[in-house]
Amino acid sequence: MKILAPALAIILLAGCASNNAVITEGGSQVQVRQIQTRTYDTLDKRDTLRSVLATLQDLGFVIDKADYELATISATKLQDYQIRMTVTVRERDGARLDVRANARFNESIVEDPLAYQDFFAVLDKAMFLTLHNVD
Repeated sequence: MKILAPALAIILLAGCASNNAVITEGGSQVQVRQIQTRTYDTLDKRDTLRSVLATLQDLGFVIDKADYELATISATKLQDYQIRMTVTVRERDGARLDVRANARFNESIVEDPLAYQDFFAVLDKAMFLTLHNVD
């Protein structure tokens, strides 16, 4: 019984431990945020959000929620796996917009820079087409 009580306490405390180490396992939170963010030289939030919507749909995502006031779009991609992506657009320096994409595979944040590079490559093209009024 003397061994059972400390063992049970350790198990219970371990269950309360945070899993934030998993989030930053591949790098610091600042590095992950830099990978997830791209800055565009425009202040047109509406066209930027339209480009984000088009990009997500082109990549096979289903739009779950789009909110112009919050400048946030959430989408899910279902194939053999589930990826949920939330994209936020916010003003920066009064002259540019930051677009931040946050992807999750199951419950883990996607930290692979290639995944975000692929997303932003398609978004760059969509932004160009929107800027030149090509739908």
